Amino acid sequence: MKPEEIQALKLVRNELTRFMVTYKFGLDEMNTKLNILKEEFQYIHKYNPIEHLKSRIKSPESILKKMARKNLEVSMDSIKHNIKDIVGIRVVCSFISDIYTISDMIQKQKDIKVIELKDYIENPKPNGYKSLHLILSIPVFLSDREEEVFVEIQIRTIAMDFWASLEHKIYYKYNGEVPDNLTMEITEAATVANELDLKMEKLNKEVNNIKTDNGIDDEDIFYLQVNEEKVHLPTNFLKSFLNEGNK
Repeated sequence: MKPEEIQALKLVRNELTRFMVTYKFGLDEMNTKLNILKEEFQYIHKYNPIEHLKSRIKSPESILKKMARKNLEVSMDSIKHNIKDIVGIRVVCSFISDIYTISDMIQKQKDIKVIELKDYIENPKPNGYKSLHLILSIPVFLSDREEEVFVEIQIRTIAMDFWASLEHKIYYKYNGEVPDNLTMEITEAATVANELDLKMEKLNKEVNNIKTDNGIDDEDIFYLQVNEEKVHLPTNFLKSFLNEGNK
């Protein structure tokens, strides 16, 4: 390879590095937002709607394959405008209601633009797949400019995630050519997973109603919990803020 060719490739590599790192920063920013919402919800409501988060950035090889499948020109501008799932985050919740709570909290962030929303919970795929998909645009502030980065977020329950993981493994094992009997059983399993979600949602509502009726949370009024530490709040201190609000 000629020296000028090597130099040209180095320049391209540097540009690709800057391109991919920008997406990495977008992923970091979105993960930070989700973790803040997660902790805030825990502190204020004594409940965490997010069981766990999993994130990834597509490899250059995966991006190239997707561009080829879509018959698109391979350039950084083309990739930026046509591939909206270079960055992906999966948010796994306990209950179906949590999915919409998290979605609403994300969409209310002022610096986030919702590009696309697909509700596969209300409208499941034919094979039974359920999840809420959001394509978002998030600003990344670099030393010399601001870039908009697309982030795909999939929000689903533990049952939905378990089913989707197994379905993916089965299709991968059979290279997409799954026998009809297995396809039918996979779809039936999705129905079972949905029934479990609905049952657990019902039980959760009943438990919350019992807690509200019995005033179980009242004892926590006189404590403030931050960073795993429970700090006592004097009654007079609390009442002073109450009186201030009544002025």
